[in-house]
Parts: sequence; C-alpha cells; structure tokens
Amino acid sequence: MAKIIQSTDEFNTILAQDKTVLLDFYADWCGPCQMQLPVVDQLSEKYADQLEVLKIDVDKHPGLAQAYGVRSIPALFLVRDQAIQDKMVGYQSATVLEGKFQQLQLIAN
Repeated sequence: MAKIIQSTDEFNTILAQDKTVLLDFYADWCGPCQMQLPVVDQLSEKYADQLEVLKIDVDKHPGLAQAYGVRSIPALFLVRDQAIQDKMVGYQSATVLEGKFQQLQLIAN
C-alpha cells in the first residue's frame, strides 16, 4: 500500500533510499486523485520490492508541492537516486505507469 507522508523528514529519508520512488501529489477533495488511489496502491503492492510509493497531500505539505513545481493534481513523479526521471499530470492508468517504469528502466522485469 502507498505510504502517506507525514513529515518532510520522513519524505527525505525515504527519497534517499536506493529504490525507485513514485511520488503521488494529491488532495482529498480532488476527484481524479481519488481515481488514482487504487492504481498507485496496486502498483505499490505489485512492485513492493522495487518501488516505494509516496502520497503527498498538497494541502498538508505545500512546501513539498512547491519544491516540485506542482500546479495541478494528481501529479506523479518518478524519482531514482533523488533525481526526477519523469513527471505526469492527471490520472494515469496502471498500464501507462508500468510502461514508464520499463521505458525508463526503473523496474526490473
């Protein structure tokens, strides 16, 4: 299951790990964000050994949203070695996200 970030320190600790990270910037009031939730949870479980999924509530963590230049949600970032590999805005299907993982060679087959 995707991990909901509670603090900036927690965010930085997880981002420093040697794992691909999918950042999901969302808000509880956002309809497309709620549609995205089961997709990121599914991928979190499917790739638990290779992928960390972090959910960041933009209302609770506006500084993180600003640092990543989030202007629309849901906003999804693929991060590896603390560097952004790709960014997507709006709802993304599991198929699209898995295609990005493979295209960017972020997940082993």
